[in-house]
Amino acid sequence: MMNFAFVFPGQGSQSVGMLDAWGDHPAVAEVLREASDALGEDVARLIHEGPADVLALTTNTQPVMLVAGVAAWRVWLAEGGALPAAVAGHSLGEYSALVASGVLSLSQAAPLVRFRATAMQEAVPVGVGAMAAVLGLPADQVMAVCAKVQASYGDGSIEVVEAVNFNDPVQTVIAGSKAAVEKACEAVKSAGAKRALPLPVSAPFHSSLMRPAAERLKVKLAETVFAPPQIPVINNIDVAVESEPDRIRDALYRQAFGPVRWVECIGAIKARGIHTLVECGPRKVLTSLTKRIDPDLTAAAIFDPSTLGEVKLMLA
Repeated sequence: MMNFAFVFPGQGSQSVGMLDAWGDHPAVAEVLREASDALGEDVARLIHEGPADVLALTTNTQPVMLVAGVAAWRVWLAEGGALPAAVAGHSLGEYSALVASGVLSLSQAAPLVRFRATAMQEAVPVGVGAMAAVLGLPADQVMAVCAKVQASYGDGSIEVVEAVNFNDPVQTVIAGSKAAVEKACEAVKSAGAKRALPLPVSAPFHSSLMRPAAERLKVKLAETVFAPPQIPVINNIDVAVESEPDRIRDALYRQAFGPVRWVECIGAIKARGIHTLVECGPRKVLTSLTKRIDPDLTAAAIFDPSTLGEVKLMLA
């Protein structure tokens, strides 16, 4: 079997019924039981029935996306799939990658992720922060525009706008205070961006406004027992592989208010001699990004029995 990496998506891929295609697969059923026990609620029912607006609440989205990623991973193993040479996850998906690597159990990760989501939601009141996707402008230009817009408010201003998700060479997500993000959206379009799309999110994730949430998360991380990784995990914040539990904790803490350097993560996977990436999640979000980041890489996704079979053939 060829060398490959597994990658796990973050928020945005969720949908009602996203695990239905697996039917009654024992591995998926076990994941749902573990998560339900850890959270004290029926996660299977939440995913199967929704409704969509409830599933879209950050405090629900983060745990269910963790579950969806881990479910695909467990099915892969149950069906005889080999271990990948590396794993990584986009934003929240890094927690799924840590479960796959054995650093955290699902029973540990599910409540940890829900705590993270709650802390993030409470850090900035709904309507105060915002995020937007900037399309068609190189990341360095987006960063320059954000710096110029923020500087326009003067020293000591509460207005913030920062580049927070580097998704592909010409797709960068910005986040911060609502007024500054709106001003930056107009500025990036004037600078040549094709579009600047406001995102339907409830908080400015990965911006410095999330620092209060990160401080709360830091305490919770310190209380959580981390095991050494069994598979290298390439983290978002440093694009680095850490083996010491304290360093993994610190990276997760800083990730909460720091950027997701996904383009560089894909480059780091390729630098390890890996040219095939498999996405574990309900859609093909990271698969599409991979192809735009580096067309020389092969990317596929596992989200139902059919795609599982396709990936097994591809890697044979």
